[in-house]
Amino acid sequence: MNSVIKAFFYTVAMALLLAACMTGCKQQKSTGQSFQSTDITGVDFGKDFQLTDHNGKLRTLADFRGKLVVMFFGYTHCPEVCPTTMSDMAQALKLMGSNAEKVQVLFVTIDPERDTQALLAQYIPAFNPGFLGLMGDEAATAKVAKDFRIFYQKVKSKDGKSYEVDHTSGTYVFDQTGTLRLFMKYGQGAQSIAHDLNELLGH
Repeated sequence: MNSVIKAFFYTVAMALLLAACMTGCKQQKSTGQSFQSTDITGVDFGKDFQLTDHNGKLRTLADFRGKLVVMFFGYTHCPEVCPTTMSDMAQALKLMGSNAEKVQVLFVTIDPERDTQALLAQYIPAFNPGFLGLMGDEAATAKVAKDFRIFYQKVKSKDGKSYEVDHTSGTYVFDQTGTLRLFMKYGQGAQSIAHDLNELLGH
């Protein structure tokens, strides 16, 4: 099973989980907004995080208050899903024009063993200088993944010398007040991402 197929199954599993969490959530009709992503307003998880960025600064959600926060969990050795997602995010911000200044994209590594601060500092800004990589040790990574309902698991290569990491492939979006609002599935595309981010900004 290749990484794209795996990503599909993990996205479907995440979508089912989010659907189960939707009871009691605000629906799109109540907000007057129309999204192409899954509206998860009101879910009772993903409240905050405490991780170090690729510049060595400790970060929490409060640091980005006033901006939309787009949060993706991945790893730098990811062959397809992660670079594709980050490229889509970069293109989406270009499509947004001046509104891009109101968006902060965060890449949370789920591979702290290999994704050092130096590697994240090289990898993440290559997509967009404003993007930030976030990292923690094994315990901090496990905690934030649990808090955000993110699945990840090492899968060793046939020779046992390396590994890939299977993981949830979707992306979370917080609004400018720090409220978790959207879940974007993998492969949604830059146009769709830009549309939903502009919608959250009220433009």
